[in-house]
Amino acid sequence: MSLKSTRSTLLDSGDPEVKRAEVLEYFRKTWEIDEKLYDIINSDDTFLLRPDRLRHPLIFYFGHTATFFINKLTIARIIDQRINPKFESMFAVGVDEMSWDDLDERHYDWPSRKEVKDYRDQAKVLVEKLIMTMPLILPISWDSPWWVIMMGIEHERIHLETSSVLIRQLPIDRVAQLDFWDICKESGEPPSNGLLQVPGGVVRLGKRADSPLYGWDNEYGSHEAEVAPFCAAKYLVSNREFLEFVEAGCYQKQEHWCEEGWQWREFKQAEHPLFWLKGESGWRLRTVAAEIPLPWNWPVEVNYLEAKAFCNWKSAASGKPIRMPTEDEWHRLIDFCEVPDQPAWQTAPGNINLEHWSSPCPVDRFSHGDFFDIIGNVWQWTETPIYPFAGFRVHPWYDDFSTPTFDTRHNLIKGGSWISTGNEATREARYAFRRHFFQHAGFRYVESASPVEIHDNQYESDALSSQYCDAHYGAEHFGVLNFQLTVARFCLAAMQGKPMGHALDLGCAVGRSSFELAQGGFAKVTGLDFSTRFFRLATRMCEEGYLRYAAVEEGEVVSYHEVGLERLGLDKVAGRVQFWQADACNLPEKFTGYDLVLAANLIDRLYSPKSFLASIHERMNPGALLVLTSPYTWLEEFTKREEWLGGYRQAGEPVWSLDGLKEALAPRFRMVGEPRDVEFVIRETRRKFQHTVAELTVWELVP
Repeated sequence: MSLKSTRSTLLDSGDPEVKRAEVLEYFRKTWEIDEKLYDIINSDDTFLLRPDRLRHPLIFYFGHTATFFINKLTIARIIDQRINPKFESMFAVGVDEMSWDDLDERHYDWPSRKEVKDYRDQAKVLVEKLIMTMPLILPISWDSPWWVIMMGIEHERIHLETSSVLIRQLPIDRVAQLDFWDICKESGEPPSNGLLQVPGGVVRLGKRADSPLYGWDNEYGSHEAEVAPFCAAKYLVSNREFLEFVEAGCYQKQEHWCEEGWQWREFKQAEHPLFWLKGESGWRLRTVAAEIPLPWNWPVEVNYLEAKAFCNWKSAASGKPIRMPTEDEWHRLIDFCEVPDQPAWQTAPGNINLEHWSSPCPVDRFSHGDFFDIIGNVWQWTETPIYPFAGFRVHPWYDDFSTPTFDTRHNLIKGGSWISTGNEATREARYAFRRHFFQHAGFRYVESASPVEIHDNQYESDALSSQYCDAHYGAEHFGVLNFQLTVARFCLAAMQGKPMGHALDLGCAVGRSSFELAQGGFAKVTGLDFSTRFFRLATRMCEEGYLRYAAVEEGEVVSYHEVGLERLGLDKVAGRVQFWQADACNLPEKFTGYDLVLAANLIDRLYSPKSFLASIHERMNPGALLVLTSPYTWLEEFTKREEWLGGYRQAGEPVWSLDGLKEALAPRFRMVGEPRDVEFVIRETRRKFQHTVAELTVWELVP
């Protein structure tokens, strides 16, 4: 099979040893294509450039796909030995442009390309060995160790696309056009675009749990909708068609732009699509590694905001309701055109899967009935912000793949582009980006008077997240005082007479203790949690001052609640609190210099509590306090038995967790006072609560 025409691996059937060989081949080809992408960069120092000021240097992305394998294999407890903890922390977080991304270069001492390449080579050997030796039972399902392998492979294929967009923004003298990445030579004038009728019908979306293909969490669940008839453009919008919008001066006319779009236009001072270049000899186009005369019959590549402004302009000129399709309408169109799905292709039925070119091609090159480019060439923006289907579940090994995008600010793109492979090249794929984000994406317009449904899930409905929102900020239950407030008060009392500069709240969940520590006098508080579904809510509380959540009453009956900082008297200290995502067992170097470290109910949920306790002193100032609470609920689900601090028998005698703590901390800490019991209650339903007693201990770092 050609390196450029790989197919997604079927996970539900076949001989296990044949399947092992298929996965190994899929992994190796994915890895090789990824490295060939970075071969486009013609000098090592270019890896330290930031093509986009809102993203990391390219060296981050070069290391990220390899560290992803190691980090996920560690989380899934398939491996217990890291290759390079520093790299696996440095390259872990910061891919998407999120409010919690850390782009301060003072926090990074980026390694060289060679150092990262050496690391990648080690990671490759490790993953190959696992593929060749791990027991394999088919089907490979959501909770199979092999799912992590597939997750890493498909994740790397996503980054073929996102990294190629960043490389496309490098100065042209920093890249080289290579034969492997050959671009289409066909260009000319496009045919006239027009609208064709698409009959209405029912669409049913959502991947089955027993689907034979790997899927990301947002693909699962169910959604059904009745789509009204509409008209859709026969072709994607071409460069020539979009030129009319540019030459009409519409980049300078606010009336065509939505508020968000105009703010972006003003900020960027954009006058034309990002990849168009205007020179004395006329318009040119920047591809990934070349500049060519602008092919007028290729699809235009723009962000959602530009596409929306074009549709508004066209609607005003025609008097018709012109917009982009919704996700449901795109699915109705692909059903109507009967476009086959991957991996059943003999040859890709469009400019997709790297089977044709490493660039777009003419919009009239691949037909699907009367329409063209239903899939492939460039992604197609939709009007639909991504949302979870009914029955959505977060995958425990990658809980930040989708949940940060369920904020109505990330719109779905559909259909794939020329470089979309693997999961990206399937019809069930659901990828979403911020509306000002540039991808290999263009658009098709439709005429429809049907309103666009925005699935705005204003109330947090994830069961665990809702329970923690209630536990942190909701009413007290059965007279038990709020745990986060109680623990913060213990910390503040213990800090009397000590410096109160910077506190670290490890395992902060949705953030209440962090705010209480700031309220109690700390000049700065940093909250860290490994779970995105928790810390994104803490960040939202910090930025917006309130959270909404749905609490289960009985069965499917829920009640809706809103909690806020102002009611608790914490709104004035939000500016002194920051939240980040991080692994407590492998903290980035920038997290240091603390006068207090609080780790509330964290120890017995870490995969390596012993390494955490052995290294936490490196983050603390002399004389600083470490405050631990835990109910010591040791479970192999979270922590391998050999890492337990207690809760087992040795030589016939019980070993208690407090004794394990004393032994682990004795070299550098002394215990202050006696252990205390602290109760907490978590509400599950109207009639079901968890009542737990944690033990609180205070430890002083001995100078």
